[in-house]
Amino acid sequence: MRLSIDLGGTNVRIAQVDNGVCIQKLSEPCLATEEADVVVNQLIQLIEKMMTPEVDGIGIGVPSIVDTQRGIVYNVANIPSWKEVHLKEILEKRFNVAVAVNNDCNCFALGISLYGEGGSFRNLVAITLGTGVGAGVMVERQLYSGRFAGAGEVGCLPYKDSDFEHYCSSFFFKKHHTSGAAEAEKALKGDSEAIALWEEFGYHLGQLIKAILYTYAPHAVIIGGGIAPAFPLFQEAMNRAMDDFPYTLIREKVKVLPTNLKDANLLGAASLL
Repeated sequence: MRLSIDLGGTNVRIAQVDNGVCIQKLSEPCLATEEADVVVNQLIQLIEKMMTPEVDGIGIGVPSIVDTQRGIVYNVANIPSWKEVHLKEILEKRFNVAVAVNNDCNCFALGISLYGEGGSFRNLVAITLGTGVGAGVMVERQLYSGRFAGAGEVGCLPYKDSDFEHYCSSFFFKKHHTSGAAEAEKALKGDSEAIALWEEFGYHLGQLIKAILYTYAPHAVIIGGGIAPAFPLFQEAMNRAMDDFPYTLIREKVKVLPTNLKDANLLGAASLL
């Protein structure tokens, strides 16, 4: 059995994972604005609550670049004090089990590939649409992390006056002084302005997926994150935006679909070991 941790600036989630199933989970607000040692101690206390003699390893996904060999995390998003944390060394000394650390979106992609819709595809890009835009890349069913787990940061690619993250995440909806959840409810009730907003979002996402096709030419692009449940609201506009992709065979063959897998990040983190 493994312990799996999904560390975010808002919440920390931990689970006991056995044979691809989260059998027990805990979640609490991350002490993200505190000093580095305070956040480390929060993780230690959560692990202590979930540790049993059956646990033989700990996998952790963090929103940052990572030295995956040494388990050092750098400049963690939304946790300002975590500039350089030797997380693997700290936790292995404390709990005497193997620890593996990787980027959270890479964990998401690994979970999707092993336990979700990605199992049908040798090569895929799994993207998360929420507060930001993240992605993980699977090549021949193996996680491609790149140097310092930095591969797949497609949200940071330049786009229009900023980058894709500002047009394909909740930033897009905040720009219109509203929220994605509210607009989804309005669109489902037939509100024309909300429908148009989701169509515009779909157009921008289609441009992002074309960039992914140019870069990776995967068999599939699988969408997760908080915005993914609204897929029917932007799917048609997204597909139209992709129709001018010049390599028609790649465009016709690629599958773009949302995931229904719960806890993909946790399942992927548990599979790092």
